[in-house]
Amino acid sequence: MVTWFAGLFYLPRLFVYHAEASDDASNQRFKIMERKLYYGITTPGAVITVVLGFWLLHIIGYHILSSLWLQAKLLLVAVLIIYHIYCGKLLIDFKNDNNQHSHVWYRWFNEFPVLILIAVILLVELQPI
Repeated sequence: MVTWFAGLFYLPRLFVYHAEASDDASNQRFKIMERKLYYGITTPGAVITVVLGFWLLHIIGYHILSSLWLQAKLLLVAVLIIYHIYCGKLLIDFKNDNNQHSHVWYRWFNEFPVLILIAVILLVELQPI
């Protein structure tokens, strides 16, 4: 989970710098960095997190799915998966030199996983016993 979040925190930051880049050497460097981060670190981290989450759910028992706090947490995880996939779309846009957003937009976009992380931590810590 930490690997996944580290990638989701850093990839949009790379997008900020990439959107500001004006020379071809920087553009190519950011494409390589983004690709390696997304496919080599962030996506494997996401897959492992989801697989281990389902495994833990199986061990605990599916009856826990009736808990409202867990449903909210799983909804946030689903939103994070959508965010991850959207980051992949943005990566492809940069790869094809088809970026449609400014560096300011990416700065705001970069803050979204922080909000999700805070909400997930609060749900875990404040769950009913």
